[in-house]
This record gives sequence, C-alpha cells and structure tokens, in this order.
Amino acid sequence: MNARGETLLWLAQRASAALLAFCVLVHLATIIVAVQGGLSAAEILGRTRGNVAGLVFYTTFVIAAAVHAPIGLRATPDSIAAFATATGTVEIKRGSNGTGMMYWGPNCGRAV
Repeated sequence: MNARGETLLWLAQRASAALLAFCVLVHLATIIVAVQGGLSAAEILGRTRGNVAGLVFYTTFVIAAAVHAPIGLRATPDSIAAFATATGTVEIKRGSNGTGMMYWGPNCGRAV
C-alpha cells in the first residue's frame, strides 16, 4: 500500500478510536446510572424502545468499532514481524481477515 493509503488508514483508526472512547464512556455511565437506580431489564427496555437518540448513538458505536478493529488487525502481523529477531522466523500468510501468523521464536532452529 502506498504512503497516502497508509496515512488514511492511520487517520481512520485514530478518529474511530476517539469516537469509541467517547462511546464507551457514555455507555459505561449509562450502565452505572441504570444499576444504581435499581432499574430492571424490563424497565430499561421500556425506556429504550423507540428511542431514536439511542439508536443513533449505538449505531455510531457499532460503525466506529467496525472501522477501528479491522485496521488494527491488519497491522498486527506486520508489527509482530518487525520485532522478530534475526534468528527467529515469522510466517505471515495473510488471509482476508489478517489471520494465519505464526512466530517460531528466537531459537527455533536449535536442538533442545
């Protein structure tokens, strides 16, 4: 990928991280208020059904997570490969979801 593409991915991950941090704080505050108020599950559902603001908030939360996570998973194999030592072996077989990485350790060729 070219430098411009990498920069755009970096910006997207940072922006989604900031949005996720805000969403997590609001979500946790909401949970704390509901639990301390002694609300039951039925009361919470009664208050949230048909709430457009809640729908917009949690839709934004899910979209931010959907943008943030794949970018982080994409970078993981390259990041770990950069830390591999000269005597270690890292095999990267990147699939569509960034899985398939194996690190064989710094002494992988030595007999035990």
